[in-house]
Amino acid sequence: MLGDKLKALRGKRTQEEVANAIGLSRARYSHYENNRVEPDIDILVKIADYYKVSVDYLVGRPAIPNPELSEEDQKMLAFFNDPETGLFFREMKEAPEDQLEEMRQIWEVLKRRGLK
Repeated sequence: MLGDKLKALRGKRTQEEVANAIGLSRARYSHYENNRVEPDIDILVKIADYYKVSVDYLVGRPAIPNPELSEEDQKMLAFFNDPETGLFFREMKEAPEDQLEEMRQIWEVLKRRGLK
């Protein structure tokens, strides 16, 4: 459901933060997250732009594969566009260099343990 996706995409941000960024009241945004009201197409586009996902993703439609991409690249793109795994990478992109280095070290430990 849309509300579940919005909650996952929001992550650590507050409803107030997101609502302000897309020009809504916090209460109205909360209604979307709690599936009380469905946003119109203009609001869906603003939400998709804010979270850097497609409207298709928000409404539960499968992404149309790009025939120019290999199957492996399409899988990777789907992985990065998933709100839970994608959130990690979006936060990583904004992390300071010292935190990035810690993340790299943690990843190396996981790879050595065979958890990749």
